[in-house]
Amino acid sequence: MIEVTHQISAVRRQVGSRVIEAGLARVLTISQSYATSADDLWEACTNPERIGRWFLPVTGDLTLGGRYQVQGNAGGTVERCDPPKSFAATWEFGGEVTWIEVTVTPEADGSARLQLEHLAHVDDERWAEFGPGAVGIGWDMAFVGMAKHISEGGAAVDRQEAAAWPMSDEGKQFMSLSSERWREASVEAGTDEEAAQAAADRCLAAYTGATP
Repeated sequence: MIEVTHQISAVRRQVGSRVIEAGLARVLTISQSYATSADDLWEACTNPERIGRWFLPVTGDLTLGGRYQVQGNAGGTVERCDPPKSFAATWEFGGEVTWIEVTVTPEADGSARLQLEHLAHVDDERWAEFGPGAVGIGWDMAFVGMAKHISEGGAAVDRQEAAAWPMSDEGKQFMSLSSERWREASVEAGTDEEAAQAAADRCLAAYTGATP
């Protein structure tokens, strides 16, 4: 079982922008502290066998310059790797290329923080339609998987249970709260409140199959 409100509150979310080589990109940042060492958290993020326990099965070459593929999701190229601190990779899905940057940082109490930044060129029209939740809700659910994986001693998430969870009452509550937090982050980044709410409503409807 997921303690929905606890998990939602444990995550930090931020929306911003950055100039990268390919031009101006929107940046979504999500992070959470986990009760494990930085070395263990790094392995959970970079060992294919561990990744498959909390996220999705991944194949390919997870070394600098290597190509990878997440089952049923994105693939890409590992562009930078500085173990056990950070890595960066392209995140290619649906014919579009975006980028992820993952950082693992030890904290003073012996825990470790996982931070993921997702950078993308998103035109104003699409951003206005769905806002940051289009990507943010998905990453929030991935962080749920990591939380369960770490708290249960590295156990694998039950795939059938994980697939059904988003459409459960608990899963829908989680996505609704996640959508609200990403809306707040969007407003903090300068988005008009009414526009941010409308985008969040459309985004949540797309995730849950409801009518906005």
